[in-house]
Amino acid sequence: MSLDVETIGPAPLDPSAEQVHVRMRDGIQLATDVYLGDDTGPRPTVLVRLPYDKSGRYTFMPQLAPHFTSRGYVLVVQDVRGKFRSGGDTMPYAHEVTDGYDTIDWITSQPWCDGSVGMFGDSYYGYTQWAAVASGHPALRAIVPRVTSADIAINRTQWAGAVAPLYGADYLAHYWVDQPIYLYDVDWARRPLAEVFDDAFTVIGARSAAFDAALRAADDPTAAGPRWRQHPFDTLRIPVLHSVGWFDNIAPESMRDYTTLSSRADRAHLQYLVADATDHENYQLSDVPIGPATDHDQNDAALQRLIPVYLGPALDFFDQTLRGRGDLAGLPPVRWRLGHDGWHEAAAWPPPGSRELCLYLAGGRATADADGGALTGRGDTARATVHWTHDPDNLVPSTVTDPFAFLHEFPNEQTVQARPDVLTFTAEPSGRPLDLAGPVRLRVHVGSSATSMHLHTKLADVAPDGTARMLLRGQAHVQDPGPGETVEISLGHTGYQLQPGHRLRVHLACSDYPLYIWHPGTGENPWHAVQGKRNEQTLVTGGSAPSHLTVTVMGDK
Repeated sequence: MSLDVETIGPAPLDPSAEQVHVRMRDGIQLATDVYLGDDTGPRPTVLVRLPYDKSGRYTFMPQLAPHFTSRGYVLVVQDVRGKFRSGGDTMPYAHEVTDGYDTIDWITSQPWCDGSVGMFGDSYYGYTQWAAVASGHPALRAIVPRVTSADIAINRTQWAGAVAPLYGADYLAHYWVDQPIYLYDVDWARRPLAEVFDDAFTVIGARSAAFDAALRAADDPTAAGPRWRQHPFDTLRIPVLHSVGWFDNIAPESMRDYTTLSSRADRAHLQYLVADATDHENYQLSDVPIGPATDHDQNDAALQRLIPVYLGPALDFFDQTLRGRGDLAGLPPVRWRLGHDGWHEAAAWPPPGSRELCLYLAGGRATADADGGALTGRGDTARATVHWTHDPDNLVPSTVTDPFAFLHEFPNEQTVQARPDVLTFTAEPSGRPLDLAGPVRLRVHVGSSATSMHLHTKLADVAPDGTARMLLRGQAHVQDPGPGETVEISLGHTGYQLQPGHRLRVHLACSDYPLYIWHPGTGENPWHAVQGKRNEQTLVTGGSAPSHLTVTVMGDK
């Protein structure tokens, strides 16, 4: 066995911070940096609790700190339990409610805190904000969860009823073994898939307890996984600024948080939305193609340009919610960037005046080439059937290697879309800008010779030269797909301007590997299956209930 594993330990402490070890109720101590700045009086405090190294370049907390302190806030950044300099067992999600409460309790006992606490951060450190809300600590006054969800799904690898994202399992196996982060290549051709990380665990000398727990849940979907004792949506009494990236792989979950809470009469007035044309790692559509000058992960000047865009909405929100400088009613409820256009404000989402546009799938040439069948404004009256083969030994390859940094790669889908096991339906070129602003859904009628099937769908922007860039994606596990089984797939939400001469394209396939778990073509659990079986799939278009795409658009018909 030969496998290179790189260990990422804690970066040097930032000299402008004071590190304190804060004791939790069970005696575990969590490493915590306090950035006070030049002010000596009591002030509001912003707390960040993360598992990716409080001192590291990846989360750039030392670079953010002066922006908080110069605005009149204390910034407190903490390594969560079991990560980097903090003690305790390394298990995501398990202790964040109580640890969040105890940390806020410690903050409010310090002379530099005026008793008001807000929380900020991305991804897992957005989740820790929801955990603090669930704790019910009275000093927590506002949160800004970015590119995250209260119910993060990427850690769940259950097979039944879902298409598991393998990048979620990959995350657990790289980030949640013990205190460091481990970087290594994965041989996704290995079978059974349950053993795909075993060589790395052997080299490291430890396993990821979180991955093993998720794998047990794959064997028994009723097994206990990460669950809220009391859901934060039920305890929420403070304002929330939901920060969403249209190209973020977690965007569907982020928007589900926002739409769920906005639909509740007793919570709607607390919900604010800022949505940008970014991905999970904060790469901007306006900077594509990303090069050395615009890669903030490597270029310090690019990072300094990013920080005001990244942090500005949160600081404005905290000025209103923590410092009381203005009336919350003066904050725009929705602020969103229309990709290729600019920033807009609205009273709600989708924006008032938006409408649904229905485009129908016409399948005559769906498997012929990248252009495939048609996507039209009127459904065919005649029923038609498209056939294709799902071959587990020749899976449709994923076009992006890191879905978290999607815009850094922004791959061309054209080559994959030319495969005979990928169905495509392409609209006519748009004669004028078409503004997409809201949810996108696909309703199709499918069947399979197998007992179940996976459906992966993408919505792409096709340029005049044929280059196809994905805007949205969705997937579904279909159990017992009889002939013409109706399947509805949510592709999430977007804010994007389709340019004149460009076309929309719907892409359908039964695999997207290795971003998503394979389907062996049998009834076996895909984590344990060794061999696959080819099966035949069908899509029905036209007829009395034609397959169609529904997009939300702005402007007149």
